[in-house]
Amino acid sequence: MTTIFINKNDIKRKYYLMDAKGKILGRLAVQVALLLSGKRKSNYTPNVDNGDFVVVVNAAKVAVTGAKLEQKVYTHYTGYPSGLKTKNLKTLLRTRPTEVIRHAVKGMLPKNKLGSRMITRLKLYAGGEHPHKAQDPQKIEV
Repeated sequence: MTTIFINKNDIKRKYYLMDAKGKILGRLAVQVALLLSGKRKSNYTPNVDNGDFVVVVNAAKVAVTGAKLEQKVYTHYTGYPSGLKTKNLKTLLRTRPTEVIRHAVKGMLPKNKLGSRMITRLKLYAGGEHPHKAQDPQKIEV
């Protein structure tokens, strides 16, 4: 048995389309993170960015369980005195629904340059339309 190590020339990327309508936020984020990191491929190598592109539509219609809409809080610090900004999940879903999914997926990716490259291949859209029809994305169910 030999170990497979791939290089940049061996990488073949696909486009996957996921519909977030009615899907649980965390379960959707896990599947997206696996596709972005390439862990579903047989030639997965941890130190090589081998993941695919993921297009997520209907991000505004993602579901959450329990009382997370009111209790889950996202914080952002501007760097200035008294610059700590907080928003709950309900407000963020109303104003910027794509950032909720991006935040959940980014937390599941590596915290280094490799993770930064992976998150750039995530394409999020609040509605059902997307401009990636030419790439013929493969529809995948969660």
